[in-house]
Amino acid sequence: MSLPVQKNDRITVHIEDLTHDGAGVAKVDGYPLFIVGALPGETSEVHVMKTLKSFGFAKLIETITPSEHRVAPPCHVFDECGGCQVQHLSYEGQLLWKQQMVKNAMERIGKLNVPVLPVKGMDNPWRYRNKSQIPYGLQDGRVVGGFYKTRSHEIADTDICIIQSEEADDILREIKKVLSELGIMPYEEKTHQGMLRHVVVRKARATGEIMVVLVTRKKKFKEKEDAVAAIKRILPEVTSIVQNVNDEKTNVIFGEKTMTLWGKDTIKDLIGDVRFEISARSFYQVNPEQTEVLYQQALDYAQLTGEETVIDAYCGIGTISLFLAKQAKQVLGVEIVPQAIEDAKRNAEINGFTNTYFEAGPAEEVIPKWYKEGKTADVLVVDPPRKGCDEALLQTILEQKPGRVVYVSCNPATLARDLRILEDGGYVTREVQPVDMFPQTTHCEAVAWLELKK
Repeated sequence: MSLPVQKNDRITVHIEDLTHDGAGVAKVDGYPLFIVGALPGETSEVHVMKTLKSFGFAKLIETITPSEHRVAPPCHVFDECGGCQVQHLSYEGQLLWKQQMVKNAMERIGKLNVPVLPVKGMDNPWRYRNKSQIPYGLQDGRVVGGFYKTRSHEIADTDICIIQSEEADDILREIKKVLSELGIMPYEEKTHQGMLRHVVVRKARATGEIMVVLVTRKKKFKEKEDAVAAIKRILPEVTSIVQNVNDEKTNVIFGEKTMTLWGKDTIKDLIGDVRFEISARSFYQVNPEQTEVLYQQALDYAQLTGEETVIDAYCGIGTISLFLAKQAKQVLGVEIVPQAIEDAKRNAEINGFTNTYFEAGPAEEVIPKWYKEGKTADVLVVDPPRKGCDEALLQTILEQKPGRVVYVSCNPATLARDLRILEDGGYVTREVQPVDMFPQTTHCEAVAWLELKK
């Protein structure tokens, strides 16, 4: 069967949608073409670069009729950096597209007709990230640092990222100078040589405390003391300098060994009026302003009166758990990572909560055990990773039948899949509220409110 387009064809197309990584989607006689840089609603001239059986790729040559939401991206490395995907789409356009993306997932994947509310966005969708993870490398004998280019491990060298804090820009720029002055060699993936792999900067919005994490290939390197002294001297605002050691041939950032080189082991931050201690490897939402919006939405859907027992599956370091504990009779949190549970217990103690209980283990095993012990839930909250809820956990929910489920999701596709399973098992989805945690990117979080059918 011949395809409606061939490689090297130059054609005019209408852009209908965006993919999950921000490429425009056009269809030629039903055959999808993916076009980087194109936006929905546009008419574009494209050059077909590659054709496969079910879809193809084309290069944008000219935008003939631009979208009303097209804007000039303000970042100077937007075209090569893979950190943001939709800076060329106005923020209003981003929010409209994200709402439609969630709607499409509900309808196409979940076969659900549920209300998807307008996305809760930011007043200022820039400089929102409280955590920056920057790889360093060598290009033409020169130390470079920035973000990886799209679909590659080549670094787009830059000293400015307009979705991270200005303090992080300053710190990462100065550390680049320190590397060069002290002769600390950046890590080379191909040869597994060099010392510094990444620099991670974490800033607490509420307290202003800043942690710098040096991710190195080895624990010992001769310039370590000089590097710490230089960072302290040049960057007096830094409150903690930590080293993490990762000697594996991997693209995972952190290794297993972490040690504090100077200052405190953690930094403190607030979400609402709840305090948290954050260590180098703690999971903590990167957009503090929108985290408060997200968690407040979860709290609103939980509809707590002070008489409920809440189970928080995938509780992490207790961020949502402690938000809920302010208005619940009791909150039980479960998380498979033991260190996260220790962090959750410490955070509960810091805040003076006596109505929380945390246990390490798989949620699908721990929750049935709790039920046998008489610890039943009026409300169950889940905040799973991108792959969605474990199938066994969904079956546990259907067996235990808590009256209300609040599902916090970072992936509309797996949210829709899981909601379908819960609806088939006796729940009804009242509504879905998207929250824009990551402006300028294609990612969108959402909170779903489910009730057990009477």
